[in-house]
Amino acid sequence: MIRREVATKMTGQTAARDLAEFIAKNYPGRVVEVGVGHFPHVAQRLSDMGLEVILTDRVERLLAGMMVEKDDIFAPRREIYQGAGLIYSIRPPLEMQLAMGELAAAVGADVIVRPLQDEIAQLAGFGRRLVNYREARFYLFRENE
Repeated sequence: MIRREVATKMTGQTAARDLAEFIAKNYPGRVVEVGVGHFPHVAQRLSDMGLEVILTDRVERLLAGMMVEKDDIFAPRREIYQGAGLIYSIRPPLEMQLAMGELAAAVGADVIVRPLQDEIAQLAGFGRRLVNYREARFYLFRENE
């Protein structure tokens, strides 16, 4: 049982590293993580790589030395997202994914969703493709792809 937990933890860390690497290679500049929760692993790696990372969640707080902006994706403060090339989230429910798509279309950003299992939305105006980048598995949405 302990081996399985260690393997899962290592795979999760490796997947976070690989997702961060993919984002850094394709979205230099400003990115926004929606609904960061309590696991800023991808955001920390992106910040270490020199990207401007904005974290959002329902409560403003400091998380692992990074500021989390209070925002509601269902009634977003657009100024947080302006200028971002990417809006991403780890394990968001379907309704959050749909709201991310609407916001991304409004600000001209791509969307990455790393779902919990197979819960993945169709975002209006976006093409969706599954990306397998090393150990990271996620969906990339681009407008009219």
